Amino acid sequence: MTSTGSRQVLKAQEEFNGEEKRILDLLGRGLSRDFPNPQRVGCPDSAVLRGIAAHKVPLSEADRWLTHFSSCSPCFQEFTQFRNQAVARRRTQIWLAAAAVFIFAVAGWFWVRTRPPVQTAAIVVLDLRGRATVRGENAPETSQPPLEVPRNAKSLNLELPIGSNEGAYDIALLNPSGAELFRTSATAKLEDHIVVLRADVDLAGISSGSYFLGLRQRGLEWIRFPIRVL
Repeated sequence: MTSTGSRQVLKAQEEFNGEEKRILDLLGRGLSRDFPNPQRVGCPDSAVLRGIAAHKVPLSEADRWLTHFSSCSPCFQEFTQFRNQAVARRRTQIWLAAAAVFIFAVAGWFWVRTRPPVQTAAIVVLDLRGRATVRGENAPETSQPPLEVPRNAKSLNLELPIGSNEGAYDIALLNPSGAELFRTSATAKLEDHIVVLRADVDLAGISSGSYFLGLRQRGLEWIRFPIRVL
């Protein structure tokens, strides 16, 4: 419920209380003298009294009964009973509305706090065309900074070194000793004069640190590039 809705509820309650006070003031002046009416002469039926007490009858229509109330204690007593019931119902409704708002707010807060973070699939583009390449087990020695890839990467777009062939490749993440931590396969294609290799990866189980990105065509040795997993 917004602040505007809360103000409307409070305003309605103030109007409800104001009308009650007006009726009671009018009735109190006459009933202070106490007028029994055992025969209930000229009394409205209970439905009318209940409607006036619940404000379902406009005061402009209820005014004609005010004079009667002021000279009929039984009507005033019945009206008072209905009024108390109406007030109790209104208070219950207000408390239920407040409780519903509170529960909704708590549920919303709990949902925000407990829902798993949304991971956006990251596509990482790595340009290998200017990178020094080393084949075999010897680690490449180069002054170039390592490539970088976040652990939430879902796809690698590798722009292969100049002179690379199209076709099937193995892609792997290698530790410093050359052991494979992750491997997949993909097909390189020529796109705008660049041989591009697109591969889906899953690095969620890889610890952050320094590794080697390994590439090879079937039957050939690994070509390795220093890479950091962030």
